[in-house]
Amino acid sequence: MKTSDEPIVIEECYAISQEKVWRSITDVREMRLWFFATINSFVPEIGFKTEFLVKVEDRNYTHCWEVLEVVPNEKITYTWSYAEYSGDAFVTFELSKKENQTRLKLSLTVIEDFPSDIPEFSRESCIAGWNYFLGERLKEYLEG
Repeated sequence: MKTSDEPIVIEECYAISQEKVWRSITDVREMRLWFFATINSFVPEIGFKTEFLVKVEDRNYTHCWEVLEVVPNEKITYTWSYAEYSGDAFVTFELSKKENQTRLKLSLTVIEDFPSDIPEFSRESCIAGWNYFLGERLKEYLEG
């Protein structure tokens, strides 16, 4: 993923309240159930930082997040980088009502290039990952 790439935008709708979707993306106990089981802590407060390790095959990915913006039940933005690799991005989750559902719009904007020689950092892999997390894991967690 490169700074020259268009932001990645993924949208999903869930047949559940906006408040419940908000809790699922900001409460660490819920995040562990559908997102990353290894998240050790998360608080939806500006300036909060966390790190947690995810292993993929023989590579370590220490996720480093810092919360930049919070509008309770509506929007949260945090940085997304890795201790072992160059690259940084802003990830924003925005919630809104759509008929009898909650619409979640995720935007990922690269602010520093990620390595191009690692498959997990390709744009296609990133899109597939977010579709998996939001379209499968979160949907199953919320509506399952």
